[in-house]
Amino acid sequence: MTAKVDADFKEKLRFLCRITRKEVDLLLSTTERLFPHGERVTGKALEQWIADATLSERLDAFVTRFSRLQDTAGDKLLPALLIYLGEERGPALDNLDKAEKFGWLDSADEWMAFRKLRNQMVHEYIEDRDLLADALNAGVQFVPHMVSIAQRLVSEIEHRLQA
Repeated sequence: MTAKVDADFKEKLRFLCRITRKEVDLLLSTTERLFPHGERVTGKALEQWIADATLSERLDAFVTRFSRLQDTAGDKLLPALLIYLGEERGPALDNLDKAEKFGWLDSADEWMAFRKLRNQMVHEYIEDRDLLADALNAGVQFVPHMVSIAQRLVSEIEHRLQA
């Protein structure tokens, strides 16, 4: 089922898909540069990263790009897809439950874990290096899952727009 939407809304969907694809590419690139061998980071290592201008900027880029993809996919792309399908747009958790029901994500709880990590990376950045290290290590592990979900949403929209 597809709701009747105007050409402007379809263009908004296409725009969100383009942005999401770019954000996926940027996050993957930054993740690879900051964690080239997938090793875990410690609070002590973070002190060294923060003292190194290049690594500090990569750290900032990772946190920003992780957050941005999580926000774009969960707060913009998913609600727009639900509207396009004629579904009632609701609070974030309701939207995530619908996405899980449609098979676009494996678990609404997992997405909420992404959100929690995002908040930890942003808000714990200055104060507690060990908490930040834990959040970064978990975030790196979640990157493939979040990317997969974002790509599923983009594919779903692009498929429906072609139909």
